[in-house]
Amino acid sequence: MKTIICDIDGTIFKYSSQGTAHIVREEPRLLPGVKEKFNEWEMKGHRIIIITGRRESLRKHTEAQLTDFGIPFDTLLMGHADTERILINDVASTGRNKAFAVSLQRDSGFECENWERVGL
Repeated sequence: MKTIICDIDGTIFKYSSQGTAHIVREEPRLLPGVKEKFNEWEMKGHRIIIITGRRESLRKHTEAQLTDFGIPFDTLLMGHADTERILINDVASTGRNKAFAVSLQRDSGFECENWERVGL
């Protein structure tokens, strides 16, 4: 089992430069390949953590959006600014790297990524 941590805006849903106002007023646009990949990860038993800079006050709305689009997740972390996120982890005693990062072009979806290079 792996733990996958994924952002929302520009990664799962199309990014909007209109700030949080668009989250409530507009219907989100799911990016290509996202639902399929999330369902694959869910079926393999991976733990899915979704992290976002969206404010805590938007939790119920955000959870409803994810659920309505069939995006499975175990944990939703709200209010974590997305200017930079850094994952720190140890290396296994075998020397195997246990942490990876995938930086996608905003709004590109999941179809163009080689997920095998990070073990997915």
